[in-house]
Amino acid sequence: MSDRVIITENGPVATVTLSRPEKRNALDLPMIEGIVEAAASLKVRRDIRAVVLTGAGEAFCAGLDVSAMPMLAKVAGEAGFQTRTHGASNLFQATAMAWAELPQPVIAAIHGYAFGGGFQIMLGADMRVAAPDTRFSIMEGRWGLVPDMGGMVLMRRLARGDIIRRLTYTAEQFSATQARDWGFVTELDTDPLARAQTLAAEIAAKSPDAVRAAKALITETELLGVGETLIAESAAQEKLVGTPNQMEAVMAGMQKRDPVFRN
Repeated sequence: MSDRVIITENGPVATVTLSRPEKRNALDLPMIEGIVEAAASLKVRRDIRAVVLTGAGEAFCAGLDVSAMPMLAKVAGEAGFQTRTHGASNLFQATAMAWAELPQPVIAAIHGYAFGGGFQIMLGADMRVAAPDTRFSIMEGRWGLVPDMGGMVLMRRLARGDIIRRLTYTAEQFSATQARDWGFVTELDTDPLARAQTLAAEIAAKSPDAVRAAKALITETELLGVGETLIAESAAQEKLVGTPNQMEAVMAGMQKRDPVFRN
C-alpha cells in the first residue's frame, strides 16, 4: 500500500490508518490514491469482516492539502471532473464512496479535525465514533468550491437539508456534540479508536453473510439516484475550479487575509 495509508489486521478486523500525521493527514494525490487503493484491496477480502478507518497523529483528516491543489486541479482537468473512473465515481469521490460501497461494515474513529474532504471520507463509513473535542467543517466553501467527494450523496443520508445547506454555505466549524445531534456522528467516546475496534469485533463475530446482506439491503433501500448526484457534484465543481473567485479564495486563505471577490 501507499506509505500514506497503512492497513493492519487483527483477525477478521482490518484497521486502515491515514498516515500523514505531520500534515494532519491532509489530502494530496498520493493520499487520495492510497485511500482508494486500500478500499479496493479490502473489498475482495472474504476473511475481513469489519473495517476501522482512522487517522494517525492529532487529527483524522484536515481536508485538502492546499499546497497540492494545483496538482489535483491539473489531474482533474486532464480527465474532466465528470469522467467516471471508479464505477459511478471519479477518483476524488471514490475516497469516500469506496467505504460506503465496501461489502464489509466500516466504523470511522474520528479525533482532532475532520474538515472538507476528511469530513466527506468519514461519511462513507457505516458508523462514526468521535472524540468529544473533535471539530468538523464542510470547508469547501472557504476555498470557493462545493463538496464533491461524495458529500452530496452521503450527507443526505444523515442530516436534514437545512442543516446541510447552513454548513455548506457558511463553511463554519462545528463541535462533536453538534455533529452527533445533527446525525453526522453516531456516538462520542473519549477513546474513539478503541470503541470503533470494539464495535468492529462485535460485528465480526456475527455471520459474515448476514452482515454483508444487511449492509447491502440498507444501502439499496436508502439511496436513489447516486450516479446522477455524483455527476451533478462533479459538474458544479468543474465550473468553479480555476475561476477568479475560487483562486482568490485560495490565495486569501494562504495569505491569511480577507478575500476580495468579483461580482
